[in-house]
Amino acid sequence: MSVQQSGFVRSTLLFLLIGTAILVAIIGTTLAMVDRTRSTFEYILGERNIRRMAVNLLQEITDAETGQRGFVITGDPKFLQPYTNAVDDIRGSLDKLDEVVKDRPIKAERMPDLRAAVSGKLDELARSIELVQSGSREEAIALVQTEVGREYMERIRTTLDFFKDQSDKNVDLGTAEQIAATQQLKWITIGGGIAIIAVMGGAILVVLQHVRALAASQKEIELLNAGLEARVAERTEDLMQANQEIQRFAYIVTHDLRAPLVNIMGFTAELDASMKSLQTYVLNEDAPLSESQIAEAKLAASEDLPEAIGFIRSSTRKMDGLINAILKISRDGRRQLKPEPIELQPMLETIMASVNHQISESDGKVDLDIRLNEMTTDRLSLEQILGNLFDNAIKYRNPVRPLELAVRTMPEGRHMVRIEVQDNGRGIAEHDHERIFELFRRSGQQDQSGEGIGLAHVRSLARNLGGEITVKSRLDEGSTFVLRLPSDLSRLVRS
Repeated sequence: MSVQQSGFVRSTLLFLLIGTAILVAIIGTTLAMVDRTRSTFEYILGERNIRRMAVNLLQEITDAETGQRGFVITGDPKFLQPYTNAVDDIRGSLDKLDEVVKDRPIKAERMPDLRAAVSGKLDELARSIELVQSGSREEAIALVQTEVGREYMERIRTTLDFFKDQSDKNVDLGTAEQIAATQQLKWITIGGGIAIIAVMGGAILVVLQHVRALAASQKEIELLNAGLEARVAERTEDLMQANQEIQRFAYIVTHDLRAPLVNIMGFTAELDASMKSLQTYVLNEDAPLSESQIAEAKLAASEDLPEAIGFIRSSTRKMDGLINAILKISRDGRRQLKPEPIELQPMLETIMASVNHQISESDGKVDLDIRLNEMTTDRLSLEQILGNLFDNAIKYRNPVRPLELAVRTMPEGRHMVRIEVQDNGRGIAEHDHERIFELFRRSGQQDQSGEGIGLAHVRSLARNLGGEITVKSRLDEGSTFVLRLPSDLSRLVRS
């Protein structure tokens, strides 16, 4: 270690030690203030509790007196219920109040007089009720009219008002003390913080510079490594998938194109045989022909040649359709994508309007559930995908029930959009879920025209947009095509 580095380390450690000492002092002072605050707060809560209990006790005695007077005046037993409830609560409340004022000497010394007054008041109430119950209502009313009950209530009210006044004063004092302690703690914290900042600022600045540079370098390396690994994995997966698709495509093209060629070759041989029969008939140079030669020539001209030419023409048309389908997918793959902001609801409503008459023919209906309305992608490609899915839903609807078509859009993750197109059509067998996306492949009952390029075209368009399409389906229950696309294609195009 160099001298400069040693000095840097010593200076940094000195700053750290001084700052630590100041921090420890602040923590110690803060803990003491917190403990003091806690004690004050508990004291305030205790005083508030005493005040609340005094108010409740006075209210309970008042309720008992009200019930007693109602019973004495009316003789109605229903007034005994509030009286009885209040009497039961009074004794418990008095015991609780006695318990909480034990550590309050000024209040505790008044508790014996309060107990005596409450006991006297309860006796006076009970006596008057007993007189009414025994039929001596006049005596009960006379008892109520004496000054005994009022004097007991005056003593009770005076004592409980004293408790409330003392509790209010103590709460005010405690609150003022709490505010003062909070101010002291604030200034201590501010002063200590300034001291720590002043002492440790320089050292922290130097340390942070070194740490920041080191962290930036490490983060950059981690990002590069993570990005490299992700790109390698992504490219590897893309290459494997592309290689598998190329192999499947090569097999499909050679198999499907070879079948028309075999037909052409076979019927070319038949055409050659027919031509020989005709040549024998036409180029006989006035030589006599047998009946069999004439019959063969007529058969070749009337049946064999037209049949061979018809099959050859049919095979060439099929080859032309297959080649055009391949060229269409190839052109779409080479077309330059043009990402633009798109509102999904208007686009879906436009596509639905174009096929609405076909859906209405079977009393069908379409339901839109737009939970995500905006994305940035290639408009033409997305319209072709959705239009093809709508056409398939109509084309392969179940003839025994009206078509029900549902389209849902929603976010998936942070950067993807999920579009679901669900129908109640014929459905697709589970073993054909992947096969239907292959070129020239179809599934189920083939009662509709087509060459099996629609869904292959859809998958090609979806992958050109950086997404994928899958299907969930069961026979006779319908299908749900799930399209997942980047929410912002322009980011992928730039990258």
